[in-house]
Amino acid sequence: MAMLRTLRPGPESTAVRGIVFDMDGTLTVPVLDFPKMRRVVGVPEGQDVLDFLAGLEPAERAQREAALHAVEEEGMAAMQVMPGVKELAKHLDERAVPRALVTRNLRRAVDLFHATHFDLPPFEPVLTREFLPYKPHPAALLHIAEHWGITPQELVMVGDSAKDDVVSGNRAGAWTILLDTEGTHRERGQGLEGDLRPHFYAASMQEVQQILTTELQLPSPRAA
Repeated sequence: MAMLRTLRPGPESTAVRGIVFDMDGTLTVPVLDFPKMRRVVGVPEGQDVLDFLAGLEPAERAQREAALHAVEEEGMAAMQVMPGVKELAKHLDERAVPRALVTRNLRRAVDLFHATHFDLPPFEPVLTREFLPYKPHPAALLHIAEHWGITPQELVMVGDSAKDDVVSGNRAGAWTILLDTEGTHRERGQGLEGDLRPHFYAASMQEVQQILTTELQLPSPRAA
């Protein structure tokens, strides 16, 4: 069952007018082999993969990006939708709550997800790592809030990465839900500090829906 109390102070209002989702490990089950990714790309300990690639000369960057793409292709081949995603998407659609997707993956991976794993209207807008600056910078969330004509405080960021998704959401001023389907974080997120600490912790997409329904305030369903 979800921890139905906030882990950090949130925006003044609990009214929600838009949800932003991460993809890998959130809308899809976690299959990307991140240790292998770092190893084949040759990322130094403690450095971000994308930041490392951005600092390379073009020729070396292209070579190492090819290694990165090979690991990402393996992830795409093993892609599976996260249980509860379609039910939550329907729940939001019934209430006319827009849903966006922000990922550090490739656009091709998002297109594959929509084409072969998700038979509802697509997440829109979609911002991949081509949108700069990428997570954990809050720029993508601020862009989406402006696109939807709402304040960042009316957004919820849902993702499985404390360092990317939660930090991005917190720095934008949005509500944040850390999705931890693999039980990575002890004490249901209470050990996380600073911008890594989410407002809510969920162990499943069903718990995410519970938080949105009972702890935050979604619009009422549209009349049939």
